[in-house]
Amino acid sequence: PVSPLDVRASQAVRLFETLVQASSCRGTLQAFSTLCRQLDLDPLDHHNFYGHLKDAVRSWKVQALWTKLDKRAQNKVYGQNGACSGTRVLVVGGGPCGLRTAIELRLLGCKVVLIEKRDTFSRNNVLHLWPFAIHDLRGLGAKHFYGKFCAGSIDHISIRQLQLMLLKVSLILGVEVHVNVEFVKLLEPSEEPDAPGWRALVLPSSHSVSEFEFDVVIGADGRRNTLEGFSRKEFRGKLAIAITANFVNRNSAAEASVEEISGVAFIFNQRFFLELRDETGEQPPLTPTSDPDL
Repeated sequence: PVSPLDVRASQAVRLFETLVQASSCRGTLQAFSTLCRQLDLDPLDHHNFYGHLKDAVRSWKVQALWTKLDKRAQNKVYGQNGACSGTRVLVVGGGPCGLRTAIELRLLGCKVVLIEKRDTFSRNNVLHLWPFAIHDLRGLGAKHFYGKFCAGSIDHISIRQLQLMLLKVSLILGVEVHVNVEFVKLLEPSEEPDAPGWRALVLPSSHSVSEFEFDVVIGADGRRNTLEGFSRKEFRGKLAIAITANFVNRNSAAEASVEEISGVAFIFNQRFFLELRDETGEQPPLTPTSDPDL
C-alpha cells in the first residue's frame, strides 16, 4: 500500500514540474499559485519560503536545482541571506533586468515586491549573452528550466524565454510578483508622527501593493522610466548592424509556440553579407541582435 506521505511527495514533485514546464507568464503564475495552495506554502513568507519549498519537493531531479541554488546562496557576499535583512524593496518592471535584480536582492535577504504592468511575455527578440552572463544564469539553474539553454556553441536566448526562466527562479526564492499593476509615481512620506513610509501610487489604486512601504525603489521599466527626478545612465557597446523583422502580435496559440530564431543571421542572405564584407572588410554578424547589457 502507498502511504499518504508518498502520495503527498509524488504530488509535490508533479506540481513543481508543472511550474518548471509552464510556457507563459500567466501559466507560470497560475502553476505557482496552485503549488503553494496544494502544499500549504505561504508565498508571502519571503524569508522561509525557499526552505519550506525544498522540504516539500524532493526528487533526484529537483535536488540538482536545489544544490545549484544553495551553492549560489552560500556566496559570502550574501551573508547567509542576511546581508540586507529587513530591507524592503519595490522593483518596477518585470523584464530580464528587473527579475535578475529581484533575485539578487532576495539572495541578500531583502523583502522584494516586483510589479509588472503586463501579464504576458511576448518578445521573441534574441539576445546575445556574454560568457559571464551565461555563467551567472547556469548558476541559477537555467538548464533546469530551459534544457536547450546555451547548449554547445549557442550563446543566445530569446527575451521571452529568459524572462520565463528568471520569473520562475524569482518565485522559488520568495520574490513577491504582481502583474497587471502599473506604477504611476512615488508617494513621499509626510512628517506627521506614525505616518506611513515611502509608498507607490499604482493602478489599479485598490491593489495591495499600494499599501506596501519600502526602503528602496528600483526602476527597471526600460526607456520609459517612470521614476521622476532620477538621472538615467545608458550603457552602449559597439554599434552593430542588424536586421529585425517585426510582425503584429495577435497573441494566437501558433505565435506563442514559435521558436526563437537561429543565432546565425547571415545564412538567410549569404551573398549580401559576403559582398558587404568584401566592400567594407567587416565580418558578417553572428547574431541577429545583441544587447550589451547582458
